[in-house]
Amino acid sequence: MAVYAIGDVQGCFDALRRLLDHIRFDPAQDRLWFVGDLVNRGPQSAESLRFVRDLGSSAVCVLGNHDLHLLAVAEGHAQLHRGDTLAAILAAPDRDELLGFLRHRPLVHVEGPFVLVHAGLLPQWSVAQAAALAREVEAALQGPRCSEFLAHMYGSHPNHWQDDLTGAARLRVITNAFTRLRFCTARGEMEFAHKKDPGLAPAGFLPWFDVPGRQAAAATIIFGHWSALGLRTAQNLVALDSGCVWGGQLSAFRLDSGEVFQTPCAQAQDPAPTR
Repeated sequence: MAVYAIGDVQGCFDALRRLLDHIRFDPAQDRLWFVGDLVNRGPQSAESLRFVRDLGSSAVCVLGNHDLHLLAVAEGHAQLHRGDTLAAILAAPDRDELLGFLRHRPLVHVEGPFVLVHAGLLPQWSVAQAAALAREVEAALQGPRCSEFLAHMYGSHPNHWQDDLTGAARLRVITNAFTRLRFCTARGEMEFAHKKDPGLAPAGFLPWFDVPGRQAAAATIIFGHWSALGLRTAQNLVALDSGCVWGGQLSAFRLDSGEVFQTPCAQAQDPAPTR
């Protein structure tokens, strides 16, 4: 059995199928870990979501910001943006099943030394604390007050973690860290405006994984979300958003060997200045 982590698909289903052919993926024996953002911007969001849903126990997928955006739009708490490609899901006869599948995905998956997350972990969080905080948001998404959670999900404040946070503010910080984080201060204050190269961090901020003394530094964090960072494999760090939907590659990382596999994306949108 092999386990492969897959970068941000974002509706580029043809690229995903080519990548799986390349690695000779066998759903009867192998497993896939998706870093989130299965949907949006690419032309086959519905096909991508159905495919992963139908893999059942052969796939693990954490939620990304685009996946949460789809849920918020479906509940009437957000509007479709220019460039969104979610209409086919929203109009699909199996819409409720697809949205229900997303609602029941985790924000963080921990297995052995590996942590799968869409964007990152705040430097103050251990793996155990991050997993516990993720369960709080997952309970809100999967429970009867899901719509209320989605109505208050958006916003960039509070911009840092405090143990005494409660209610919507607490869930918003947790969600933002797991699905939007790129830069933060050593104290964990998050900055969301800058989305480009990590070498262009605003004054006082660092890429979250470069903060000295991170509590989860001993774990291997597998994440996506940051196309300007691109594919990066280092000790205890695997970044897999290689910008497929923006004309780059779709990437896979085999957990046991560290091998990387890539396929180009012919479905790319025109490059955009921001994500």
